[in-house]
Amino acid sequence: MGKKSAKLFAKAQNYIPGGVNSPVRAFKAVGGNPLFIKKAKGAYLIDEDDNQYIDMINSWGPMILGHAFEPVEKQVRKTLKNSFSFGAPTALEVDMAKIITEMVPSVEKVRMVNSGTEATMSAIRVARGYTGRDKIIKFEGCYHGHGDSFLISAGSGAITMGEPDSPGVTKGTAKDTLLAPYNDLEAVRKLVEANKGEIAAIILEPVVGNMGCVLPEDGYLQGLRDICDQEKIVLIFDEVMTGFRLAPGGAQERFGITPDMTTLGKIIGGGMPVGAYGGKAEIMEFVSPAGPVYQAGTLSGNPMAMAAGYAMLKHIQENPNLYKKLEETGEEIVSGIKDSLTELGLVYTMNHVGSMYSLFFTNQKVKDLETAKSTNTELFGKYFQAMLKRGIYLAPSQFESLFLSTALKKKHIKAILKANRESLAEIQ
Repeated sequence: MGKKSAKLFAKAQNYIPGGVNSPVRAFKAVGGNPLFIKKAKGAYLIDEDDNQYIDMINSWGPMILGHAFEPVEKQVRKTLKNSFSFGAPTALEVDMAKIITEMVPSVEKVRMVNSGTEATMSAIRVARGYTGRDKIIKFEGCYHGHGDSFLISAGSGAITMGEPDSPGVTKGTAKDTLLAPYNDLEAVRKLVEANKGEIAAIILEPVVGNMGCVLPEDGYLQGLRDICDQEKIVLIFDEVMTGFRLAPGGAQERFGITPDMTTLGKIIGGGMPVGAYGGKAEIMEFVSPAGPVYQAGTLSGNPMAMAAGYAMLKHIQENPNLYKKLEETGEEIVSGIKDSLTELGLVYTMNHVGSMYSLFFTNQKVKDLETAKSTNTELFGKYFQAMLKRGIYLAPSQFESLFLSTALKKKHIKAILKANRESLAEIQ
């Protein structure tokens, strides 16, 4: 850690809880102190000490085209001239809503918000209003933001910080959140049977990114779809991470399963703070002012976020071949890492889909929270530091997926695999 980052972290702790504005940034899970980033371009991050890193998390997903992508930057500069916020409708909001409904199979109408947390909180409120039921089912290790209903056996920062269930969440709230292990259909069936006619929604990450990258097993998503159809339960896909990343229409397009509602974030802001929730028109008509379920936000549909997001989505819509490049990049990196792991005789599991992957130091297949927790987190911390030393910026937690971008060229892939081979040999 450079001198400037060290000074900034020491100063930050005087004013910000833990010195960071999101827990996983604190590096507690991997040792050392966080880097403070001052700029980024393409595939690179540059910290306050002018050290350069190849970025493997891309702002936790939104920078699918790399940092400071020119068409997005150009649109933001153009919009900036007209002021930053109006708190009134804009043409950009309509363009954004239209392109989302064109690209995402489940979304007939959409409401913009300012974060993934707002999107998921709002979606379950609408599902409850639509069904007249109170309970929801979520899955152990799936993270849907920091809304009270979701901080029950959450993933990501909650695991990393050793606090799976956050103080401050009331027992009254917790009783309406039913938990099941991810990839376990039988557990869901039992919960539904035991709470007959009381469940408003089932919400999940169709590909989990918050206990590391964990994929749905064959038939799992279809099984959930079938249960929801039989019991008139609203199926919600949280595609804040996977939306527009795994395919133009997200995981639901890739796996061919259409939910009733979808929550979005990350890429639709092009790096700006944004979120959205949408779904069937008959459900979304329950949202105020069309219907009785209240949700509002002064900065929702903010022109700066809409400008960045629309430019990003328009580029994706017009350049579908970029997914082929992302697939090839992901395959080349994952295959190269596996070759080194095998060569060095290290115990590992790798989960990978498209431009998302995770390396777990465990001999178990990682399919849910319990198997994810079997990984050697101490060894991962050493691996993280070894890679960082060699100029590769990974997620500072075992329980986070990595996110690749189209900015990664052959030279970057070569550097990543070289650093990986040396790092694995160092920690062996």
